[in-house]
Amino acid sequence: MNTQAATAPRLARAGIAAAALVLGAAPADARVTRIEITRVESPTFGGASFGNVGTYDKLVGRAFGEVDPRDRDNAGIQDIELAPRNAHGMVEYAMDIYILTPHDPARGNATIFYDAVNRGNKIVLGLFNFGAAGGNEPTSAGDGFLQSQGYTVVWSGWQADVAAGGGRMTLSVPVAHRRDGGEITGRVRGEYIVTAPTSTQNLSSGTFTGLTHTSYETVSLDPRAAALTMRVKETDPRVAVPATDWAFADCTTTPFPGIASATQICLKNGFDTGHIYELLYTARNPTVLGLGFAATRDLIAFLRHAQRDDAGTPNPLAGAIRTALAHGTSQAGRFLRTLVLLGFNRDERGGVVFDGMNPHLASQLLPMNVRFGQPGRAYGQHEDHLYPTAQPPFSYGDSLDDIARDTGGILDACRRTHSCPRIIHTVSSTEYWQGRMSLDTTDVHGRVDLRQPGDVRLFHFAGTQHVPAGVAAAGICQQLSNPNLYQHGLRALLVALRGWVVDGAEPPASLVPTLRSGTLVEPAQRSIGWPDIPGVTYSGILDGLHLLDYGRGFDVDRETGILDEPPRAAARGSYRVLVPRVNSDGNEVAGLRGVGLEVPLGTYTGWNLRRAGFAEGEECGLTGSFVPFARTRADRTAGGDPRPSLEERYGDHAGYVAAMRTAAARLVAAHLLLQADADALIAQADASSVLR
Repeated sequence: MNTQAATAPRLARAGIAAAALVLGAAPADARVTRIEITRVESPTFGGASFGNVGTYDKLVGRAFGEVDPRDRDNAGIQDIELAPRNAHGMVEYAMDIYILTPHDPARGNATIFYDAVNRGNKIVLGLFNFGAAGGNEPTSAGDGFLQSQGYTVVWSGWQADVAAGGGRMTLSVPVAHRRDGGEITGRVRGEYIVTAPTSTQNLSSGTFTGLTHTSYETVSLDPRAAALTMRVKETDPRVAVPATDWAFADCTTTPFPGIASATQICLKNGFDTGHIYELLYTARNPTVLGLGFAATRDLIAFLRHAQRDDAGTPNPLAGAIRTALAHGTSQAGRFLRTLVLLGFNRDERGGVVFDGMNPHLASQLLPMNVRFGQPGRAYGQHEDHLYPTAQPPFSYGDSLDDIARDTGGILDACRRTHSCPRIIHTVSSTEYWQGRMSLDTTDVHGRVDLRQPGDVRLFHFAGTQHVPAGVAAAGICQQLSNPNLYQHGLRALLVALRGWVVDGAEPPASLVPTLRSGTLVEPAQRSIGWPDIPGVTYSGILDGLHLLDYGRGFDVDRETGILDEPPRAAARGSYRVLVPRVNSDGNEVAGLRGVGLEVPLGTYTGWNLRRAGFAEGEECGLTGSFVPFARTRADRTAGGDPRPSLEERYGDHAGYVAAMRTAAARLVAAHLLLQADADALIAQADASSVLR
């Protein structure tokens, strides 16, 4: 495989292609000024499995850019006016970039598929390509689905508090200072929930951040200047931990009080698995995190339109790209929704950045454009419950929120500038139980289904959890995790999204539970129709939403500003959060029901409960449940299970395969499953041990 030696011919080809591209000569107020490709693998993947597209090249490097803080398109970035400026009065940033592109651009589909990384991690290759290997340093494209379609896959760093290492994509942005040059300080809240006893946590550590995020330094190492509390359940009263029992320190190698540290916390008797620990401390030196939105905008605009950078280095994709699509999974999907909300889908020349996007598993927003922001935090009934992710607007189209006294939708800014993408939004069942997804499709009181904009489609992958379990296991939960796949549906919907954007072909209609159909209901057992399954506790607990007050410095409807920590419960009341109704098997009746739910082997849910020793009875993170059916009628009768057995449903193995074949054919006819994937699923069923 050629590596660095391939750089020159690759960039030479880009320069030739760029010469034919006609662009205005006037510089923009925000742009990528320099691009450095430091590593090229040519070819990196390829062969007959990619069809007519052929081999792929891998380009790795850094992009450097600047934005004008005085320009109205950038002025909304929190603290940009307090960032240091270069000699031209611009604010600079630098980000990692990583590109997989057809070696022969003419054989590709002229489309960027941008994967908004999740906490710095690459997602789409492993999500869309079955069998892909290498994670953050891809070594195999697996079945090559994206490559056979001809996509140019692009990754870049957009989250400035992601720590380097492990192949994570990083973004470098400046620290904000007071106008007199002094240090900015502010109150920061940390939350620590562990699954195994430990002595020490980074200040930034959390359920969804671990050791992969940088921490805001504490101003004082004196624990009396901060406050640490503990509680078992999120709603329990906080119990103060005496200042003598903890320290700003590292106790991993030295017993308490450990080695003093401005970025770590040590607990004398250790953090246990049954509590939420919450720290309030005064931090210093906030970074201008909101530049991540501008950096993403500018990179895609550069790759789509620029001939070369300011130093004359050719754009490696120049002349090869006509369309850009974006995908973001979970946190990264919330990043995309917030990018659109804040108007960053319009580039500095007035053009559209992403023509289409798929925010996946992303029912809420991302609190990144805030001072001392922690965009790696998430949401949950138990974990990260009080972090600002669930502020209005919830829906894409206009809605009235008389609780938060807000009117509008996520698409308002792009509507004004004619820069809205076409959106296919996909969610699992977990987003209803833990992500308040119903608020994206109903009014805030849960009384009326909202009308969705014509350029938006919503799909609920019924009976799935946030990320399907590779192997069903209980872990800290009461039930097995949910292995029901939705990736086949994602592949079909990506084909539909590109067809919609490029050819104007209408995609399938939205498939979500609704009030009108009676399939979106209260979580009470009688309302949802939950059956009494032996060994399963059903409590109806979910991640509800009460309006929180983060102070006057926080702009709720733009997810922007300065937070008061901890937030206070507002007096204006709670939102009504609803969930999908189920049938007598406990399986959801509405949404995109894949073959795993149409031909089930058990009950598949988007929720699970924590087991004893781990705040028992609380929602178990982003994990769903799988409760297998009995094999025979005698087995289920002996166990008191009301759900028909596999034998009663399918008769024998051949009957199971026949049911799979019928279900797959229906999905293919509805353009919700690709024929090649249907064939593979039928073959897998035939090779399985079900009822053999």
